[in-house]
Amino acid sequence: QLQASGGGLVQAGDSLRLACAASGGTFSRYTMSWFRQAPGKDREFVAGVSRSGSTRYANSVKGRFTISRDYAKNTVYLQMNSLKPEDTAVYYCAAGDSDYNQIYYWGEGTLVTVSS
Repeated sequence: QLQASGGGLVQAGDSLRLACAASGGTFSRYTMSWFRQAPGKDREFVAGVSRSGSTRYANSVKGRFTISRDYAKNTVYLQMNSLKPEDTAVYYCAAGDSDYNQIYYWGEGTLVTVSS
């Protein structure tokens, strides 16, 4: 089970850190990712971190967002800096395969709202 937290209402330029806590099993063998879905849009990939710690980012967030994972806490983080109104969305964490082809588990979303 994946539980996301940390969302909220912030102003443009502010920072937020999302957390995704895994329970009911170990997720260390999975590639962990964050996705987001803005109102009226499809869900899109934001960032991912593999078992080895290698990371991947969408171009729209590269240089502003950082994904990391804490194996001891079974938690994945998304540090979001320099937030923009277009970052407003419900953010979901997910556990999937190493090739980013398949998602095995989805967490509940957390809402991030960035005001201008």
